[in-house]
Amino acid sequence: MSSGSSADHLARPDSAHPQDTPPRPRAVEPWPHGVSREPSMRISDVLDTLSTDFPALTPSKLRFLEEQGLVEPRRSPGGYRQYSLADVERVRYVLREQRDKYLPLKVIGEQLTALDRGEVLEPLQPRLATSDGEAPAPLRPARHTAASLARAAGADESLVTGLIEAGVISQGASGLLEPWTVEIVRAASSLAEHGIEPRHLRAFRAAADRQLDVVEQIVAPVRAQRAVAAQAHAATLAAEVGELCARLHTALLRAGVVELAP
Repeated sequence: MSSGSSADHLARPDSAHPQDTPPRPRAVEPWPHGVSREPSMRISDVLDTLSTDFPALTPSKLRFLEEQGLVEPRRSPGGYRQYSLADVERVRYVLREQRDKYLPLKVIGEQLTALDRGEVLEPLQPRLATSDGEAPAPLRPARHTAASLARAAGADESLVTGLIEAGVISQGASGLLEPWTVEIVRAASSLAEHGIEPRHLRAFRAAADRQLDVVEQIVAPVRAQRAVAAQAHAATLAAEVGELCARLHTALLRAGVVELAP
């Protein structure tokens, strides 16, 4: 009788010593780390927070990013989307990678998955992660006068004026120039060292406009759709096709340069 009880005791799976049970692995906190995941923001709050950096952001774009699995806001009992500060940082990351690197959403999604696993792709500091828990004031992208653009690009103001007169860069209704024109002026300044004047760059402007026409033809059918996320999809498609056009242009130019070599 006692031997049977002993056998039963040995056969019981719960008789193992606690120290023999391996500890359960801790789940890695999704990126961004140290940022509140408490849903406290509506779509309008997210738009207000990101509008200075991404003025073209719309509710449909946010819904499109959700459809793509890049952000997962919670739903209130009434069915309304509620975002946390961490959600906002993920949206900011996606928009930044699209705007600055022209990356397709599939690649951005893979990067976010890697960040969620704890892999460091690049030095990242969430804009909303502050020691006191308060969100910092958003940084407004600088729009330039001809003089401030010249200073930012390290070029002569006369060069900026020449680029405007040649139609290479354009002033908005306010008379100011967009932040991205800094890179154009820097490139034009380097080309000027080889004797290339702003009037010579009209061909570059015309070539870019022709490539934009190609992008427009591809995007137009998507933009014409009535689906809620159509406009956001169109913007994403335009960025991806534009990047492919730029890569093709660069590859063709490089091939031609090689042929010029003796």
